[in-house]
Amino acid sequence: MEQARTALAERIAERRRGVGDPRALVGEMRRSVLLVPMTGGGLWSARSGGVRWICGFTDEAALAQFALRHASGDQPMEYAALLGARIVDEVVPSLGEPAGLAVDIAAEDGSMFFPPVVGIVPDGVAVDSGEAEEGRGLGR
Repeated sequence: MEQARTALAERIAERRRGVGDPRALVGEMRRSVLLVPMTGGGLWSARSGGVRWICGFTDEAALAQFALRHASGDQPMEYAALLGARIVDEVVPSLGEPAGLAVDIAAEDGSMFFPPVVGIVPDGVAVDSGEAEEGRGLGR
């Protein structure tokens, strides 16, 4: 039996098809509870292109797909359930480096990246705001 996709997964699918409103996608991300794997007492992240990406998943099936590739052995993967808004408004600014949110990265056709830019993260840490360079040293 196939599990129904979350509202965020649906919005991501729309944008990947080239339809839907990007602002609605960001709004849905902010309202959604995401499952974020834990490692070493912190949130699992990856660095790519000069950005630290916090990895979140729309549901347990998407997290399990990721865990198959990244968990060690038969150990369960611990995770935190966080609102997308909390991740981009609180976690990202606390990292002290350019950071964004990567959603459902194990799903080749369902992933979406929310980069550290104005409109997604606070202006003070957005790489395109000018404030990051002046106030925190996080510019390009």
